[in-house]
Amino acid sequence: MNKRPSLGFDDAADDAAAPGTPLALDLSQFQPKPARRPDKESVERAAEQAQFRSREPKPPVPTVPSPPSGRAIRRRRTGRSAQLNLKVRPDTIEQFYAIADANGWGLGEAFEKAVDLLAKGQSGQSTS
Repeated sequence: MNKRPSLGFDDAADDAAAPGTPLALDLSQFQPKPARRPDKESVERAAEQAQFRSREPKPPVPTVPSPPSGRAIRRRRTGRSAQLNLKVRPDTIEQFYAIADANGWGLGEAFEKAVDLLAKGQSGQSTS
């Protein structure tokens, strides 16, 4: 006799099998049906008639990013690895870029030269 509470399912199949043995299913008559696939041309014609847009990714179009405000790109390998982010007025930025462009310097190089000039100016002055 089974001492488990009934879950409302038919337990006749459980009673027929011995405990610990799986139920024997006869699958010898089972044969999978071969998949029927439509030819590619008819699929393409149907998609074209239905104006289906493909979801396949399109290869990316290489684009050259345009520098902001028509400025030249100033990327070079210089060994500089620290970043400095400043909030300045737009006219100061334009002036800084104009000085760097006029001298053919990268922005990091222009900043280093500005710091050197400021340091030289500070060392020549005495503070009271």
